[in-house]
Amino acid sequence: MAEDSGQEKTEDPTPKRLQEARDKGDVPRSKELNTMLLLLVAAAAVLLFGSAAISDLGVMMVDNFSLSREEAFDEKYLLINFSSSMIEAVWAVMAFMAVVLVAALVGPISLGGWNFSTQAIAPKGSRIDPLAGLKRMFSLKSLVELAKAIAKFVIVTALALYFLSTVQNDLYDLGKMDVFVAMSESISLIGWAFLIISLSLIIIALVDVPYVLYESAEKLKMTLQEVKDEMKNTEGKPEVKGRIRQMQREISQRQMMKDVPQADVVITNPTHYSVALKYEDNHRNAPIIVAKGADFIALKIREVAKENDVPILQSPPLARALYYSCEIGEEVPTGLFKAVAQVLAYVFQLKRHRQQNAEKPNMPKERDIDIPDEFRHDS
Repeated sequence: MAEDSGQEKTEDPTPKRLQEARDKGDVPRSKELNTMLLLLVAAAAVLLFGSAAISDLGVMMVDNFSLSREEAFDEKYLLINFSSSMIEAVWAVMAFMAVVLVAALVGPISLGGWNFSTQAIAPKGSRIDPLAGLKRMFSLKSLVELAKAIAKFVIVTALALYFLSTVQNDLYDLGKMDVFVAMSESISLIGWAFLIISLSLIIIALVDVPYVLYESAEKLKMTLQEVKDEMKNTEGKPEVKGRIRQMQREISQRQMMKDVPQADVVITNPTHYSVALKYEDNHRNAPIIVAKGADFIALKIREVAKENDVPILQSPPLARALYYSCEIGEEVPTGLFKAVAQVLAYVFQLKRHRQQNAEKPNMPKERDIDIPDEFRHDS
């Protein structure tokens, strides 16, 4: 896609792209790191458990080659002896095999972490495609693998020859030793040779790991267009998001209109803004905004209020102040307490007048409602 559009892959992969790569089994792996860890652990295991294993195996061999004539011709005894010898041999190398098994499991996940993908093991026609195979043979990755193989051969050979030259006399002396002593010394020499040669692979791993990480990062890079397309597909097209927001507004407005009949008063601009207030003395310290709106929504709020006998009070400065400083469900700001208290006092007196034939209160005049300068929104 990058080649078709002419764009370069300059953008870092998105989390979605990284997850898709893991789902396909495309995670950074270093064969050189795996091999180095496995060989180093195996060499250490030989040095730790080799002598004990050789001693047990030596005793087992002595027992098997010290059979009497009757035992040698007894088929049942030979079968039993063979079975017990196999069990002893397994126990002799059990510790070594257990350590190597752990290294074989941990090594592959030391870079890239644990990842199981069914897509990675699914059959693919490209794997048996001759043209694809030729392309892989002459790719940059193949050249890098060839260079690593040559480097490994040279380094390992050089260290092996150096080690052999330093232990040459010890190798000659093995022939003069008792068999059990020679076996113990031999396994020690093998372990050290194994360890030193394995250490040489650290050099290869130090080069291979950064290269693998770089290659993986470059492979997963995206073009700017790919990033935009992914964001569009993930978050939705603009027209779809617009429609979703519209539906959310409609749902919110319907809920808001349901709360208008429970309001104590609706303060209007009178035509541009409407704000519905409700005060619950037992639950809140200040009145709350149960509905607000401008233009058509403001008109709808007034219509619902009239239908449900909710008092409507015209106070343009207070209506604008409440509209711009509060959200639905929030309490009235402290700075507007005094102005709102004047309005609510009038509303509650008006209700008492209607219910108990009390004296009709005077509607507060606009100039008497004090709006702090920081809440004023003249329009």
